[in-house]
Amino acid sequence: MRRREFITLLGGGAAIWPLRAHAQQRNAKFPKVGVLWHAANAEAEEPYFSALRGGFIDLGYVDGRNIAFEHRFPNELPDRFKAMAAELVALPVDVLIGMGAAASPFVKQTTDVIPIVFVIVPDPVGSKLVESLARPGGNATGMTTISPELSGKRLELIKEPIPELRRVAVLINPDAKISDLYIQEAQAAANKLGLSVEIAEARSLDQLPHVIEAVARAGVRAMMINQEGLFFVGRAQIAELALQHRLVTCVWSPETLRAGALMSYGPNIVAICRRTAVFVQKVLNGVKPAEIPVEQPTKFELGINLKTAQALGIPVSPTLLARADEVIE
Repeated sequence: MRRREFITLLGGGAAIWPLRAHAQQRNAKFPKVGVLWHAANAEAEEPYFSALRGGFIDLGYVDGRNIAFEHRFPNELPDRFKAMAAELVALPVDVLIGMGAAASPFVKQTTDVIPIVFVIVPDPVGSKLVESLARPGGNATGMTTISPELSGKRLELIKEPIPELRRVAVLINPDAKISDLYIQEAQAAANKLGLSVEIAEARSLDQLPHVIEAVARAGVRAMMINQEGLFFVGRAQIAELALQHRLVTCVWSPETLRAGALMSYGPNIVAICRRTAVFVQKVLNGVKPAEIPVEQPTKFELGINLKTAQALGIPVSPTLLARADEVIE
């Protein structure tokens, strides 16, 4: 073979090799992970969407390079939760992530075969996602916020700057099964604190103005908002309405505090979302969900919004401020 012909062939092969490598990469079998959220889009899920993605990047997973994500956003509509869960199962995916108390049960009801990792679920045992925290059984495991058990502490915090407080409203979504547990925990704690609990129900964001106005009209001065996807989506609306009607509010996370509530108490949900990747990686490495204990938070953070306190004329003692992990001024 002539030298020129050899160089030409070599050059042609060199041009083809990168194309072949690209095609092989594109056709590689990546693990596919389905995520069922609760809001309408990724922007509405911030900062949790970025935290989830960041957790995978920390472990070396990059969407489209060595893992593939399928995100679904049902916008808090029950029919869409059900349909989108079924859609993810039908793809199929290798692992399903259920984000929140609403998404996770729909995922669990749709498959008992595909491994499930649930995130920020208040009561996974009561929701029948697992048999127990230590021994999940079945095809699901994940992380809980134990939010109902924190109801007593939140009521205690509400009363601290208002010692004369006697009545507190508890905002719930009656369509969420977990609401019954929130009510039980709140009533048990309220009895010890000398408080009476008024239940305020909202099934949709459209109902919030009427519900919060009714609470204020009844002469109630404070309201506890429970961890619920609907109330996360409506956090700014709730804060605005509460301020308008001069209601003191206690929520469950820094993200809901920053929307304008007076105080918050609960685990770091951003950190929990970021840790989701650790659970998914275990499953992808062959560990069965039944063998991975459900993780509970060990640290709880107090947040205080001094801007809201000043607007409501609520004095916040130096002692309470000193205990806060976050203070908004």
